[in-house]
Amino acid sequence: MKHYSLIILLVIFSISTFNLTAQNQKSYDLATIGFYNLENLFDTIVDPDPNKILQDEFTPKGKNMWNSERYLKKIDNMSHVISQLGSDLSKTAPMIVGVSEVENEAVIRDLINHPNLKKYNYGIVHYESPDRRGIDVALIYRKDFVKIINSQSRRLYYSKKPNFRTRDQLVVHAKLGGESIYIQVNHWPSRRGGEKRSSPLREAAAGLARSISDSIRAIEPGAKIIIMGDLNDDPTNKSVKKVINTSADINNVAENQFFNPMEKFYKAGNGTGAYNDTWNLFDQLMLSPSLINKDAQKWKYYKAEIFKDPELIQQSGRFKNYPKRTFAGGAWLGGYSDHFPVFLYLIKEKK
Repeated sequence: MKHYSLIILLVIFSISTFNLTAQNQKSYDLATIGFYNLENLFDTIVDPDPNKILQDEFTPKGKNMWNSERYLKKIDNMSHVISQLGSDLSKTAPMIVGVSEVENEAVIRDLINHPNLKKYNYGIVHYESPDRRGIDVALIYRKDFVKIINSQSRRLYYSKKPNFRTRDQLVVHAKLGGESIYIQVNHWPSRRGGEKRSSPLREAAAGLARSISDSIRAIEPGAKIIIMGDLNDDPTNKSVKKVINTSADINNVAENQFFNPMEKFYKAGNGTGAYNDTWNLFDQLMLSPSLINKDAQKWKYYKAEIFKDPELIQQSGRFKNYPKRTFAGGAWLGGYSDHFPVFLYLIKEKK
């Protein structure tokens, strides 16, 4: 079976119309964009590549006893969550979703063909990565609203570890409602071996992401860019705060910075994943200054949220209030993911 840990970068664009306030009767187009780490979305088929270290875990005879019933339950859960992202305002499924920890394109196709999502006509952007766990990032998008211009997969090389392999970074150039937008989907190296020891790898990944965005803006000044993903670092870590160069203050974002709405969530004690009774906010969405502009006729940031529906939360036991996972302590829970998804809304005034 192919082992591409599916951290599904779920970017969702849902275009609908709404009024901001009762006093303000102007109508706005609304687009939802999200990201979701799907936590090991694998099929049940043995992958012939012996270098994928999760190969023996997600098969019917593997330690997870990963059979068709469990796989289809996982697809059902993931598709349901994606369909709900941003629906409080948009009343529909998101337009673009970045995902991570996906094994291959086949599992993504099963996901978007599930009845929860099929009616929304999603397309896929996906490339195989060299990651040793066998997991990739990907993007799904609603083909009726989002037009893909081009895409590429960018590899991270780390000179001090020439044999190091991780997830490639996905870069997608698209048009949303006629406006150019760039989505960068990331799943940075883990904290395996300790946060401090592994930090240089994430800083290198952040450097690549920042280099990509700088190259885009050199060609297209004022480009609208969203960097998203499971960064395995919090909004205040060096990789994000210094290397990407982010600001949490929407009214004070320099031209060379990115606005990070997730930092205020983190400082308020909120997170998307928990470990040893400590919350982390690894799942982030960062926007270039052009997306916080004052032009009401162009797409701009409205607000961001962490999606924490009660069904995604463990309600009892040792991990009460944590994300409800597929497995915990080796036991099958039939849950969702060890990460909560995140999403944001873009709006623009209807002409």
